[in-house]
Amino acid sequence: MKPLVPPFTLSTAIAKVRMAEDGWNSRDPQRVSLVYTEDSQWRNRAEFPVGRLEIVAFLKRKWEKELDYRLIKELWSFTDDRIAVRFAYEWHDDSGNWYRSYGNENWEFNTGGLMQRRFASINDMPIRESDRKFHWPLGRRPDDHPGLSDLGL
Repeated sequence: MKPLVPPFTLSTAIAKVRMAEDGWNSRDPQRVSLVYTEDSQWRNRAEFPVGRLEIVAFLKRKWEKELDYRLIKELWSFTDDRIAVRFAYEWHDDSGNWYRSYGNENWEFNTGGLMQRRFASINDMPIRESDRKFHWPLGRRPDDHPGLSDLGL
């Protein structure tokens, strides 16, 4: 498959978002880090990782805390080298308390298609386990599983 590089079209932006979702649902920090530039700049809540090594460390901490993590991303908007997404993910802590985290991300890509800047704003909402909506086995969301808009999120 040809790498997805700027300038983006609607179809390549949608594909880029799904690839990002699939990577994050792997919960493999090393795999996820490879789609970012060596000096990628992030803002994620109150943390500001810079570069792949800090991204890997951040993701390891994240997925040690956010257990049974399942994520859905949806394209919001795009330009030639930028993509905006909205997302939601469900997870529980080590006490069994469930959450749905909602957020928005702004991405900027270099000419090779690697993300050089990622800015995320995220809010956590406690939910009952019975209110969960993301019920696929850990890993990639099945193609026939509803997306955010289909779920009313």
